[in-house]
Amino acid sequence: MKATLLLFAALFFFGWTEAQSLEGSWKLTHQDGNEVKDIEYIKIYQDDYFAFGAKRISDNHFVSAGGGPFSYNEGKYTETLDFFTLDPFQVGTTNKYTLDWVNEKMVISSEINGKMLVEIWEKVSDSKDDLTRNWVITGRKRGEEISRSTPGARRTVKILSGGRFQWIAFNSETKEFSGTGGGTYTAKDGKYIENITFFSRDDSRVGANLDFNYEVKDGEWHHSGLSSKGDPIYEIWTPYAIGYKGK
Repeated sequence: MKATLLLFAALFFFGWTEAQSLEGSWKLTHQDGNEVKDIEYIKIYQDDYFAFGAKRISDNHFVSAGGGPFSYNEGKYTETLDFFTLDPFQVGTTNKYTLDWVNEKMVISSEINGKMLVEIWEKVSDSKDDLTRNWVITGRKRGEEISRSTPGARRTVKILSGGRFQWIAFNSETKEFSGTGGGTYTAKDGKYIENITFFSRDDSRVGANLDFNYEVKDGEWHHSGLSSKGDPIYEIWTPYAIGYKGK
């Protein structure tokens, strides 16, 4: 508690800044007054959706992931969990927070059972490109045939913003989590390149670079190349707000 009070004092001393946009990628720097050193938390916001992935820095071991819709208005901030690996029973719940800004950093806080919880996030980037969006997979091509599907409770989402990406496969009704991975990326002139910085299924994949081709046709992302296992893929991703209709 003493560390948290000192943290608040420092924030007030340096003064509050104007509210900023959440869209982009963020890194957790402090939690409850303590500097976050051993675990890397990266959080991405785009199109009213968020996702985070965390790994242990020493050995790239996957730690946790969570995400879902969010809302932010005049300091009032809420998150609704579509997936959450640390406690699947929280999937479907909406949590309320206070969100403030100081020196271009995002401060998220809440009081739970008499204890003040405080997180400080520093923006990594708010860069945008052809693929900056929250997407949901709606199609695959096998041979010359393209099969389309309508995402339901079981879906795969891929969020890209601020030079970071994260994909997540989950079922929001059964609260089942199938996997996630993410890292940095570039998308330019039809070439999409991923650098994997965390992967829930196989830590050894961290550091791999994957090259793909991309094209945006009628607002959809056509993604082709070889998977991390070397298998040919052709996927079609639709903007989440269009492709996923909800319950």
